[in-house]
Amino acid sequence: MTEYPEKGAARPDPMVFGRGLRQGLGVNLLVTDVDRAARFEVEILGAQIIYWEEHFAVMTALGSVWQLHSDWTYRAHELRGAVEGITSRGAGAELRLYGADPDACVARARECGAVVLSAALDKPHGLREAHIVDDDGYVWVPSAALPED
Repeated sequence: MTEYPEKGAARPDPMVFGRGLRQGLGVNLLVTDVDRAARFEVEILGAQIIYWEEHFAVMTALGSVWQLHSDWTYRAHELRGAVEGITSRGAGAELRLYGADPDACVARARECGAVVLSAALDKPHGLREAHIVDDDGYVWVPSAALPED
C-alpha cells in the first residue's frame, strides 16, 4: 500500500514556489477531485506528491512538476466559464510556458486575432501571467517570475 504525505503539511510559500519554477512548459490541470486525481497519478504514473490539500496539489515525476486544481479554486477565474458544461475534462488544461514574456505574448496574440482570456497580470503566486486561447481551444499561459521586492 502506498503511503501519502499528510494533507496540508509542509505547504510551500506560494511566492517562493512560483518564482522558483524553471523555464519551459508547465501544466495545470483542473480536476473534479484533487484527492482522486493525485492518487491516480501516484498509483498509475509513479508520480510523487510534493504538496496537497483539498483543492490543490503539486505533483512531480521524471523531473517535471505540475499542479492540480479543483474547480472550486477556479470559481472566479476566466477559464472557469470556458470549461463549464463541457463533456471532455481535458478542455480544462492550461499549458504554461515559464519564462515567456506574458505582455509580449498578449500583444502578439491580439495582433493575430487570437482570444485573450486575461491580459498579463501580477499574481500572488510570484508570476506575471496571461491566458491565451489557440485555434484548437488550448489555453496557453505565458508566465514570467515577478522580480523580488
